Amino acid sequence: MGTGPGWFDPGGVVWRVHGDLSTLVGGVAALLGQGTHPLALAGVQRHSTYRTDPWARLAGTARWLVVTTFGSGELAEREATRVRGMHERVRGRAPDGRPYAASDPALLRWVHLAFTDAFLAAQDLCGQDLRPRFGPRWGDAYVADWARSAHALGAQDLPMSRSGLAEALAEQRPGLTPVPADLRTFLARPAGLAGTERLVYGRIARAGALVLSPALADLAGVPGRARATASPVHQGELAVARSSLRALRLALGPYSPSEHAARHRLGLAPPPPWLSAEGVRP
Repeated sequence: MGTGPGWFDPGGVVWRVHGDLSTLVGGVAALLGQGTHPLALAGVQRHSTYRTDPWARLAGTARWLVVTTFGSGELAEREATRVRGMHERVRGRAPDGRPYAASDPALLRWVHLAFTDAFLAAQDLCGQDLRPRFGPRWGDAYVADWARSAHALGAQDLPMSRSGLAEALAEQRPGLTPVPADLRTFLARPAGLAGTERLVYGRIARAGALVLSPALADLAGVPGRARATASPVHQGELAVARSSLRALRLALGPYSPSEHAARHRLGLAPPPPWLSAEGVRP
C-alpha cells in the first residue's frame, strides 16, 4: 500500500463507502448503468475479457478502486498513470460507425457518473447508515471527494453534490440505449460460481438492479430504486441483501484486508494477520 498519506482522509467518507460491503451491490449497479452508453459498451465488448474471464476483469476494476482509495498518494498516482495508458489503447468504432476512445474526457465522465451514483445508492439502501458519523449531507461529501479519482484520469466537468450527480445523469439520457440482453444475463448469472456463491451473488445482483438510477433503470431492464422504494416486495429483497452483507461483515471483520493494511501503514492499526504471516512489508 506504499508509504505516507493517500488521496483520501482515513476518517473520511470515501474510506467508509468503499470499505463497506455494499460496494458489491454498487459494482453490479455500476456495470448495468455503464452498459446503457453505446460507446462505453462497445469499448468493453471489444477490448475486455469479461465474458471469458470475468473475475480477472473484476480484479482489474477492484485494483483501481482499492489503490486509489486506500493506497499512498504515490501509488495512487502510479495507478492513474497505468490506467491512462490502458485507456490510450482502447479505441475503435461502435457498430453504428461512431468512433470511441476510452481516454475521451466525455466517456470518462460518463463512467464516473454511473459508478458514483451506483456506489452512493448502494450505501444508502444496503450499507451501514453514515448519517450519525458524517451528517445528513454525507452523500454530497462523497460525490465531491471521489471526483478526484476521475479528474486524475482526465474526466472533466464533474458534479460536486448528490443533486448535481442526479442532474448530470438525467442529461445523458438522450444518448443512451438499452443494455443488451446477453449483458443483463451475464451480470445476473456469471459463470464459475458454486452453489452457495450463486445464492449470495444472486442476492447481490438483485439488489444491484434495485439501486440503479431511475434515469437508467428502464434501459437496463430492471426496477431501479424509484420502483424499489415503493414496492414491499422489492423492499424485502433489499432487506435480504442487507442481511447477507451483515453476515459477511461479521465473518470478515470490520475492515477489508486493503483498509486494514492502509491503517497499519498510517500507524492506526497493528499489522493484519495475513501481513505478519507472509512476512510482507506494506
